[in-house]
Amino acid sequence: MAKRVMSLIAALGAVIATFVFLPASTASAAACAPAWNASSVYVGGGSASYNGHNWSAKWWTQNERPGTADVWADQGTCGSGGTEEPNPSGFVVSESQFNQMFPSRNGFYTYSGLTAALSAYPGFAKTGSDTVKKQEAAAFLANVSHETGGLVHIVEQNTANYPHYCDTSQSYGCPAGQAAYYGRGPIQLSWNFNYKAAGDALGIDLLRNPWQVEQNAAVAWKTGLWYWNTQSGPGTMTPHNAIVNGAGFGETIRSINGSIECNGGNPAQVQSRIDKYKAFVQILGTTPGSNLSC
Repeated sequence: MAKRVMSLIAALGAVIATFVFLPASTASAAACAPAWNASSVYVGGGSASYNGHNWSAKWWTQNERPGTADVWADQGTCGSGGTEEPNPSGFVVSESQFNQMFPSRNGFYTYSGLTAALSAYPGFAKTGSDTVKKQEAAAFLANVSHETGGLVHIVEQNTANYPHYCDTSQSYGCPAGQAAYYGRGPIQLSWNFNYKAAGDALGIDLLRNPWQVEQNAAVAWKTGLWYWNTQSGPGTMTPHNAIVNGAGFGETIRSINGSIECNGGNPAQVQSRIDKYKAFVQILGTTPGSNLSC
């Protein structure tokens, strides 16, 4: 009998030991509150998420960034617990960071559409150090945000411009119609010759069917990446090269809008782009580098 009791005690001890030494389960992080928006008003107790954390407003606030103003109390990590989930695409911007950058975006501009477009230009945001990769992604998305009002506009808003974008001197003309080549997509692709060049590079017939850019998110993102990686515009280098070769964010502005904004053309617009870039590199946890203006 004593032997049986001792055996039972030993067995029970083994079970207890199993429970004692099992690793503790990790509690899942809290769900993220709606992303902080600089233009929104928050009253005391109001919640917002920013940079992987939930924050609670202590009193009335507007345009005071969580983590940089005493008005916000840190409520701890949220979503993935402060560690971004790996992206199958390898993109340096996670979906939660993308949503944080564009809290009011049009549903057309999907994160999945963007990551699906990355294969067209595999060097984008994957060249150089981790800092440079994040700077390029932030630079692209900051310019995109400026061009589209925060990824709100899919097409050019001034319809009076639409008939102007047909260069009839081109041998291929404007087969989709004279008013068919208006600005579309994240960098507002316009003109028949740009639709042809982008389509040829991407293997998509955009000359005859330019509407694909406003109907297919991946195609829209690809046209933006086409410009960013291959076109110098009114500048002297592509925006991609401006970042990876250290010329700075200011040169990306020049490549997109040249003297219309740079060299005193419109300093307020330049500053708007810079402010957005600074906000985005902060979300990605890196620094903006030098030569921000043009």
